[in-house]
Amino acid sequence: MSKFKAFLKRKDIEISLRRYGIDALSAMAQGLFCSLLIGTILNTLGTQFHIGFLTMPIYPDGPTIGGAAMQMVGPAMAVAIGYALHAPGMVLFSLVPVGFATNAIGGAGGPLAVLVTAVVASEFGKAVSKETKVDILVTPIVTILVGIGLAMLVAAPIGKAASAVGQLIMWATQQQPFVMGILVSVIVGIALTLPISSAAICAALSLTGLAGGAALAGCCAQMVGFAVMSFKENRWGGLVSQGLGTSMLQMGNIVRNPKVWIAPILTSAITGPIATCIFKLEMNGAAINSGMGTCGLCGPIGVWTGWVTPSEAALQNGAAAITPGAIDWIGLALVSVVLPAVICALLGALSRKLGWVRDGDLKLD
Repeated sequence: MSKFKAFLKRKDIEISLRRYGIDALSAMAQGLFCSLLIGTILNTLGTQFHIGFLTMPIYPDGPTIGGAAMQMVGPAMAVAIGYALHAPGMVLFSLVPVGFATNAIGGAGGPLAVLVTAVVASEFGKAVSKETKVDILVTPIVTILVGIGLAMLVAAPIGKAASAVGQLIMWATQQQPFVMGILVSVIVGIALTLPISSAAICAALSLTGLAGGAALAGCCAQMVGFAVMSFKENRWGGLVSQGLGTSMLQMGNIVRNPKVWIAPILTSAITGPIATCIFKLEMNGAAINSGMGTCGLCGPIGVWTGWVTPSEAALQNGAAAITPGAIDWIGLALVSVVLPAVICALLGALSRKLGWVRDGDLKLD
């Protein structure tokens, strides 16, 4: 056993929740962002603003620039996961076909299937890497065979299971928009601030529609809420880094004083049902946007792209393109920015008055 542990350490194979549930999951979201999300944005910009080079195929009967990026979502996720697991070059490059095959087999729940197969393929590839004199053959063969072989066994069931869970959440939100608006908003918002990826979770569950709108509300409540609530300590730099970056920056302060999290969580519990019950805000862009919040304004941009060109997942759930009216834009602005800023600022001031939050508790390092 000691020899096996020494082998794992030498190969940098760490079987842990942090390595697989945090590092790999967060990297998967980056792969999604750089392929599916960016491709969707480029396609939407091209069609809405009539930008020729964004709407023309890159070769006869081929995809647009954005379409090409979207087609590479599986490989992008797999390579990103391998990178997070410190996979060497030969393993990393071999993950391209693994990600492509797994995402295709997994269907709507492809991202979660890619997470599983890419992790396993990466670790097996790392285990055999540079262990033979014919490494150039052994490493890619093992990585590809393990990854695609596993995908053939588990990708479809994992994909169907993830899709079913997402469908259940979306159905429940339609049936009980108030209760589910609170639950989805709070849970996804908390996931956004924790060192895990809310974006990857939403993508894995293919969370769109009204549930996606609730998820967006929760994420915005955390990001904008913390940014405004901590303005006294962090000023403009903190406002930008948290409001357009990530509320995860506050995790150290949350660990030291969990009470600083009360105001943003309560804010998400308020804005979630406002999104679902009052404005009927739906996220029909790429599901990853549901878990992005105001990070790079990807959440609001996702709502806009969902209005004009709904994603494939949203179309399958009955979404249709619309021309947004004034109420749609007002609702998006209020849920994404205005209400989180106002509500969390008030709750934050109350928290300070009650002594739950002291000066300096929200200071970023």
